[in-house]
Amino acid sequence: MSGDEALYRQYLSGDDTGLEALMKQYGDPLTMYIDGYLHDVHEAEELMLDVFAYLFTKKPRIRDGGFKAYLYKAARHMALRCKSRRKRLFSLDEVVRTKERSRILHVCMDEMNPDYREALYLTYFEGMSYAQAAQVMGKTVKQITNMVYRGKKSLRRLLEREGITNAEL
Repeated sequence: MSGDEALYRQYLSGDDTGLEALMKQYGDPLTMYIDGYLHDVHEAEELMLDVFAYLFTKKPRIRDGGFKAYLYKAARHMALRCKSRRKRLFSLDEVVRTKERSRILHVCMDEMNPDYREALYLTYFEGMSYAQAAQVMGKTVKQITNMVYRGKKSLRRLLEREGITNAEL
């Protein structure tokens, strides 16, 4: 078993330090890899966090020696999906630009789990990093990552219910 798999197993057994070590090791290189597809380092950073959020929430079984490949394959898949949707979708910032959509966004956010709403607000509207949001909310970075991931899913569902079906979150 390689060091990556040992750290991943450490996380799966309930010790967050394994995951923090993996994020520290792969965060920047993965962001640069994704940026090669998207040509937007901020969006690439968000997507890198989404890749790790996917690992946090789904906890996939990864064969020995395959962690790095799995991570980059997931990043590539998400980057390509994001790039193909990007042309026909508008961003969350564009949703906020119109008054009606802004009103709908606020109505939907009011219906969300309060922790999800706060995590999204701090990271999207206040531009805080996940670490800063974790500090504000008294949570771990892992918890913030989970909240943002689940919050995006929840907000997307609520926006679709209101007729906004092409919101990219």
